[in-house]
Amino acid sequence: MRERGTAVVSGVARAGRATWAYIRRAPGTFVWLAILFVTTLIIRHVAPAAADRILERRSTNIHYLEKSPIRVLITSALWIAGSGWFSYFVLYNIFHVPAERWLGTLRWLCVAAIAHVGATYISEGVLYWSIQHGYAPESARYTLDYGVSYALAGVEAVLTYRIAKPWRYVYAAAVVLYYGLDLIQSRDFTSVGHFSAALIGFACYPLTRGRGEPWDPAEALRAVRRRLSKAN
Repeated sequence: MRERGTAVVSGVARAGRATWAYIRRAPGTFVWLAILFVTTLIIRHVAPAAADRILERRSTNIHYLEKSPIRVLITSALWIAGSGWFSYFVLYNIFHVPAERWLGTLRWLCVAAIAHVGATYISEGVLYWSIQHGYAPESARYTLDYGVSYALAGVEAVLTYRIAKPWRYVYAAAVVLYYGLDLIQSRDFTSVGHFSAALIGFACYPLTRGRGEPWDPAEALRAVRRRLSKAN
């Protein structure tokens, strides 16, 4: 019994060390996720009216971009719109974690920030043009606009350069198709923002230079097959 207990403790310790090693290799991503977890709990545990006030004050709409742009551009990226926190936990591990490990925390953060800020101004600029030309009501300048999806779209796109050719082109086409179809179907300022963020991510190619050899999916698959053959 004592040996079994020792084995369990040892297994838990190993799992803990492995988890910490995984987190430590992408610190920015997991700090961001931790903040999003806290802000999600806040929104879920306050009254709906209070939640609306909180999000309204952190919205990158036309009104606040004119009044306090730096504040809202930062705080809008600390709250989740739409899907729950766990969905973003999965997406961050699929896209942000490998991007941060590949680029390094500073370059990864630059890509995310450039996509977030650039797509925000492009989408709100389109909305402002629509208001000025009578295609949208004046009240649209107060529309809620917050969340992390623009930054995510930019990081998804920049990961194109992590992949070896010809798979790189398949991945890039999938990103363009995903956000392009949403733009065609929705035709709103948010879909404009997502598509713009993806294009900005592609344009961040200079930040990817000197970051090692591209990852080859075919070679990775062959390596897995070799390990399985040895195991058998």
